[in-house]
Amino acid sequence: MIDRGHFDYVIIGAGSAGCVLANRLSADPRLSVLLLEAGPADRNPWIHVPLGYGRLFNHPVLNWGYKTQPEPQLEHRQISQPRGKVLGGSSSINGLVYIRGQREDFDDWANAGATGWSYAEMLPYFKRSENQARGADAWHGVDGPLSVSDQSEPHILCDAYIAAAVEAGYPANPDFNGAAQEGAGYFQTTSHRGRRCSAAVAYLRPARQRPNLTIVTNAHARRILFDGARAIGVEWTSGGQLFCAYGGRETILATGAINTPQLLELSGIGDGQRLQSLGIEVRHDNQAVGENLQDHMQVRCVFETNQKVTLNDDMGSLARKIRMVARYVLQRKGPLTVSAGYAGGFFRTAAAKDMRPDMEVHFITFSTNKMGDSLDPFSAFTASSCQLRPTSRGHVHAVSPDPMVAPDILANYLSTEEDRATNIAGLRLIRNIMAQPAMARYITNERMPGPDLTSDDALLAYIRQNAASLYHPTCTAAIGQVVDPQLRVIGVDGLRVVDASVMPSVVSGNCNAAIIAIAERAADLILGVPMLEKEMANG
Repeated sequence: MIDRGHFDYVIIGAGSAGCVLANRLSADPRLSVLLLEAGPADRNPWIHVPLGYGRLFNHPVLNWGYKTQPEPQLEHRQISQPRGKVLGGSSSINGLVYIRGQREDFDDWANAGATGWSYAEMLPYFKRSENQARGADAWHGVDGPLSVSDQSEPHILCDAYIAAAVEAGYPANPDFNGAAQEGAGYFQTTSHRGRRCSAAVAYLRPARQRPNLTIVTNAHARRILFDGARAIGVEWTSGGQLFCAYGGRETILATGAINTPQLLELSGIGDGQRLQSLGIEVRHDNQAVGENLQDHMQVRCVFETNQKVTLNDDMGSLARKIRMVARYVLQRKGPLTVSAGYAGGFFRTAAAKDMRPDMEVHFITFSTNKMGDSLDPFSAFTASSCQLRPTSRGHVHAVSPDPMVAPDILANYLSTEEDRATNIAGLRLIRNIMAQPAMARYITNERMPGPDLTSDDALLAYIRQNAASLYHPTCTAAIGQVVDPQLRVIGVDGLRVVDASVMPSVVSGNCNAAIIAIAERAADLILGVPMLEKEMANG
């Protein structure tokens, strides 16, 4: 084993949270920081072109390429779970949509025992992370590293969708991350002047020349090293060799909601019986490790349109492809700048149990048989529904002591009657919006699910056959179950988890913004910095 030395902090995982921590901890020149990433540097050009996420969906090098076990309620289909394996993690391959969630999400965390994680306490960290293109206000900041921008230009179909939502009785909403989430509007994106602003671009690039920050790529963590009950470092493989390094103050696990529980279990932290069955020595018996997996599921509706203004049309014409590339290179505008949701909305369906939106809609100006496939050869757009707070729960567990073996992932989608009813209601909500005059004049045919599917049973069958993940796995090392409110792993010393796995419940929307804010607050917890009380008062 090759010893790479001693550091104050060892951070395992250079995804959204790991990049934030590397920047904030190494800002103190007295502290030495090691950052490990299983994948390569973020040099692939498609990472930095917003629409390039389509090229990265199944990338064999930059993507872990996970799949769930056959999902019992989805006709035993295995569901793709792409995860970034590159500097920036999933923020380097995701759809760039910037959504924080609802105020109540964080208040629910605090009320359930996650002290310090209420909305009022988290808002300053959202603001601290953000460089908002529209300027600062009560909800937004401009001094942070993460660029948040408007779409580069409007689109005729997006405008029609927003107008149709208003005709259907929903408000227009220009800022889903402001005073209220409900309504329809354009999504903002983590981009700057037409280029992706990943966590690696925002946080790591400004810090990587610091002499006290060491970044090691292509380093696949095998296990956390312990001295008794204290974590003291990490062991990893790279290029067929075995390495180790030691963290004198803390070892920080930031590998995401899939890899984090696996690595905890490989290090002896988890259900004792499960670990013993794999031949892993039990260091701390905690049956909650890897349980409580929550993920957002999406159901796509595809509509053919009488307007040849879709990305399908652009990609089907050589002349239009040349124009699309030229506009991007010269103006940083056009389809290549668009996120995985061009416009969208947050709505209350007929199944909503309270006044909070329970459904997110993503509206995109292209269509495909399934994500990652080629675009359809006809003019069409997609509106997908996503239940914001699913009640189904799954798990992630190691199945071998070999860290190169992918873990067992089961999201357990649609396992509750509430989730089934809400997803049916989501399809009906989309149909209602599409039937409004502002939108209906552009639609020639509902291709998916198809107008003949009208009963609840028929729509549920369609969902079972076609639903997929929205790629938001969370909650597998939750606060109060696996970590305490300071994100310290319960039962051992010197080890924290800082990533999506610590969420007590999934936020109501896309998750990347919340993960970055969690890491911002975690950096203060690690460094012993007082909470941003002044900013809280101003917010």
